[in-house]
Amino acid sequence: METIDFLSSHGDLSLDRSFKNITTIKIGGPIKYLVAPFDMNRLKMIMTYLKEEGIKYKLVGRGSNMVCGDEAYDGCVIKLEHLDHYSFLDDGSLYVEAGMVVPRLANMLATQGLSGLEFASGIPGTLGGLIYMNAGAYKKEMKDVVKEVLVYKDGEFMWLKNEDCAFSYRHSIFHEDRELVIVACKLDIVKGERKEIQALMADRLQRRRNTQPLDKPSVGSCFKNPSTDYAWRYIDGVGLRGYRYRGIEVSEKHPNWLLNIGDARAEDFIATSNYIKDRVKAAYDVDLHMEVELFNC
Repeated sequence: METIDFLSSHGDLSLDRSFKNITTIKIGGPIKYLVAPFDMNRLKMIMTYLKEEGIKYKLVGRGSNMVCGDEAYDGCVIKLEHLDHYSFLDDGSLYVEAGMVVPRLANMLATQGLSGLEFASGIPGTLGGLIYMNAGAYKKEMKDVVKEVLVYKDGEFMWLKNEDCAFSYRHSIFHEDRELVIVACKLDIVKGERKEIQALMADRLQRRRNTQPLDKPSVGSCFKNPSTDYAWRYIDGVGLRGYRYRGIEVSEKHPNWLLNIGDARAEDFIATSNYIKDRVKAAYDVDLHMEVELFNC
């Protein structure tokens, strides 16, 4: 069976898309195959087929934390947008598939008076992406609410307990073992007061709007915070707030956000981030490390 026929029989297939279309910073070259599997079993079938055929692949959520290269990707990008089902389990935990958009999930839980994801309600990614990054805000991280993670590897699904995921600041075992594909998880969710939960989420959303340039294409925060201070303070300290290089701008509103202000390329983003790192290192002897994934660069 031809690759196009196989992929289209197991998912929604696109042949005319680029990374500009599927990443929040809107940067990147064309993609040979873009497929969204209909369900978890179809995902397994697609991945098995791609491996057997020697076709390289990349899994993405909403593309909110990645910058992709400008050259064409001669492989298959797998989007998990159809893996967005959830259900409550007998032990009180919440089962959620990896393609669920986290702000949507947080809002659904809030309307039912369920607490646990308020801290992540403004992070515009999928559950799988947030687990991969151990994303966090307001002194909470995904590791604080994840009980177990369902992964796919070598043709099998298996559960990993929280302690098996090696969570640390913006890191997890999934960085080390790229063969582990996050497909679902169990979350610790507790009963709360609906109005209080919704008020807290509304307050934090307003704070984000006041302090972050949400109206421009970006990947959110570019650099991890060093142990000594916030990354944005170092960037501001070397006078780079508002700095521009080609299609990239260091945000006036939040210097740790790099914005696509035109037809930016991946090389512009990388050059700007390297320039920032060099300036901060020279001024403060502090090493900044990106929390953004660079792919096909």
